[in-house]
Amino acid sequence: MTSSAKHKTQQPFPLQRRTMKIGAVVVAAGKSERMGRNKLLIKLKGKTLLEHVLDSISSSCVRQIIVVVGHKPWELNQVLDNPKYNLKVVTNKNYERGMLSSFKKGLGSILDTDAVFLVLGDQLIVDPHFLDQMANVIQANRQTAKIVSPLYRKVRGHPVLLSNALYDQIMSLGDDKTLHDLISNQEKSVVALKAKAWTAIDIDRPEDVVAARRYVSGYNQKTRSEKSKAV
Repeated sequence: MTSSAKHKTQQPFPLQRRTMKIGAVVVAAGKSERMGRNKLLIKLKGKTLLEHVLDSISSSCVRQIIVVVGHKPWELNQVLDNPKYNLKVVTNKNYERGMLSSFKKGLGSILDTDAVFLVLGDQLIVDPHFLDQMANVIQANRQTAKIVSPLYRKVRGHPVLLSNALYDQIMSLGDDKTLHDLISNQEKSVVALKAKAWTAIDIDRPEDVVAARRYVSGYNQKTRSEKSKAV
């Protein structure tokens, strides 16, 4: 899900007054075959991965959330039926065609947005402040930036923010294409935002969960330390 990249890198800068309408499509349709169980329901710090993702998005600049389900969608009802989440659930019956198929399904349900995040439902951490920074980049560079991508040690990760100028192109991509193909063709319009390791971490196998728990513990300790120094 990650790839190396060579794009202009943008350092985070202070948020400006939000004027853009930002949405998010959370892809939660996969089979989790390598994990052997639905990885979205794996718990870290007392909450499922999907809950962590939705809580973070809900705390960010995102004002419209679409969750795309596919394989055994009822398994996610315990999370998605929670009234605290203001979201819409859509089903991708063709989820086995891949992530692009699910993203297009969700994008087709997005209403009146200037840009949309592609978010993985099994993302280990989603920092709402980083989402705001990404939105700030695309807002400050409307004429030139169509894609904002996290970049950790030359590796491009998730989530990715895409301008509405690309919606039609995304919807027209065939099943033999990927978002990576689109991004490669938009190289001059991609802004890479310096990010932390969580943007490039995949959770696909049981051993990944063990490493994830260690990372989250260390990440939380470091974040608390940074906050205490800033006070």
